[in-house]
Amino acid sequence: MEIAIMKAVLEENDDRAREIEGLLKEKKVLLLNLISSPGSGKTTLLEKTLEHLKDKYSIAVIEGDIATARDAERLEKYQIPLVVINTDGACHLNSMSIKNALDKFNLDNLDLIFVENVGNLVCPSEFDIGESAKIAILSTAEGDDKPEKYPLLFRESELMILNKIDLIPYTNFNKKSFYKDLEKINKDLPVIETSCTKNEGLTSWFEWIGQRIKDGGKS
Repeated sequence: MEIAIMKAVLEENDDRAREIEGLLKEKKVLLLNLISSPGSGKTTLLEKTLEHLKDKYSIAVIEGDIATARDAERLEKYQIPLVVINTDGACHLNSMSIKNALDKFNLDNLDLIFVENVGNLVCPSEFDIGESAKIAILSTAEGDDKPEKYPLLFRESELMILNKIDLIPYTNFNKKSFYKDLEKINKDLPVIETSCTKNEGLTSWFEWIGQRIKDGGKS
């Protein structure tokens, strides 16, 4: 019985995700689903990105969190369209909540939407929200074993951000081991190494976004 219910939930989620995917393609809007553990630096990365790109592109953000709007409050200063989704305990955003959030935006006037998903390496990887791409974000402080322990995220993502590289000397993070495990799971996954606090590697991230917008965005 539980299996049947879960299957129905996933099928309904996927159906709505296909609707979102079609809508985004029609409107030529790029939607990037940022997935990571809590504390990886997602919000700081988003702050740096908005600071650099908000005058070049029309950007909106969907903030997902179990409770509070603290991350969203950090982004209000950029004066962009912003929707907060509190999941009330759920460990991920689903396509229905994303569709409801999209209804609050004027997609004709947007180039790019960031979804800051709930901090979790498992559930957000399993639920398709109709995104243009999943972006895996990992901080070096979390350890080098995450690709092997949570392989689905690294299989499903189109890009990985390895953040807080400035902390490597103060951790036991082993880059050789990390890349070896990652290659076994998804040898074609590009990785951008960043330090948001030191402004390292961010140009490559900005350029990746710009190329994706160029490839499928508004003319």
